[in-house]
Amino acid sequence: METVDTKTEVPATLEQIEQRSGRLPRWPAVVLVTFVLIGAIVIGLWQVNVAYFALSPGPVGDVEELVGIEGEETFTPTGDLYMLTVSLQEVNIFEYAYAYFDDSIDLVEREIIRPSDQSPDEFRRANREAMDDSKDTAISVALQFVGYEVLDEGEGVLVSGILENTPADGVLENGDVITAVGDVPVSIRDDGINEIISNEIGDTVTLTVQRGEETLALEVTLVEHTTQPGRPMVGFQADTFNRITVFPFEVSIDTQNVGGPSAGMMYALTIIDLLTEGELTGGKVIAGTGTIASDGTVGAIGGIRQKVVAAQAAGAEVILVPEANLADALTMKDPAVEIFGVGTLEDAVGILEGLAAT
Repeated sequence: METVDTKTEVPATLEQIEQRSGRLPRWPAVVLVTFVLIGAIVIGLWQVNVAYFALSPGPVGDVEELVGIEGEETFTPTGDLYMLTVSLQEVNIFEYAYAYFDDSIDLVEREIIRPSDQSPDEFRRANREAMDDSKDTAISVALQFVGYEVLDEGEGVLVSGILENTPADGVLENGDVITAVGDVPVSIRDDGINEIISNEIGDTVTLTVQRGEETLALEVTLVEHTTQPGRPMVGFQADTFNRITVFPFEVSIDTQNVGGPSAGMMYALTIIDLLTEGELTGGKVIAGTGTIASDGTVGAIGGIRQKVVAAQAAGAEVILVPEANLADALTMKDPAVEIFGVGTLEDAVGILEGLAAT
């Protein structure tokens, strides 16, 4: 007798069917697609910069290695004089978030660092020119401090960039040459800036400006500096117009790829140390920053917190900073490091000589 099997087969699960058919399960494919989409979004966002620059601690350099003197006797020091720098970088949204939570990095609006009407190449060129001015001023001041005669002249302060929404905006123009601040004639960049910051925030000053064939008297009311609290500003980038400097012998400074004027004080101190017998550093590791004017005044700089971090990481025992930056510098101070505020090159030399004597 033939029999019939009446047992009913249980239907296969979706996974079994997919396995039997040779297809992969759906969930790995979904995960893969999700990761691809997320990766594409991250890559896309990574290419988009936000309107900010990040200021972070930059390289530290031994200035003696950058200075060359020919035609005059020099004295090699045993201590070190370090210049300090800040790394400046445009950031995307991820870098912005990282910098926001890192106390050693400051975020500054892009317009404050580089005006919208200034290209990246123009920005770099302006910084290089500011560094060149700073070198010439530092050499000039240092040689005169030691006792040499130097010819250091220019034909005014050249306006090479204007910040939006500042007193300069709509008053000054690129290419203007400022020949006086108030009643004081100014012939080089550092003297012009020094005369401006000798006033108070809220003061109205008159700038004598040569614009083509026309001489103008332009009034501006000083506002607080966008990156240096407590310091007044007009809101323009400056260079020396037709600068001429003649030294009694050859002094060169290799600035490498560093721009801006903030190493001026350290250049001057290093030249003084090389040209004089004895130890200006007392054999210590000294780091510092600050602009230098032709009268020896040490001016405020940006990125002081980052520079203090870099100096301490490099092993500095003493840090010299402009008086205007001292309060901010102390917020990043390591207990083992001494930080001094200086107003002039003479102040800085005096502090170092005092430390060397102890």
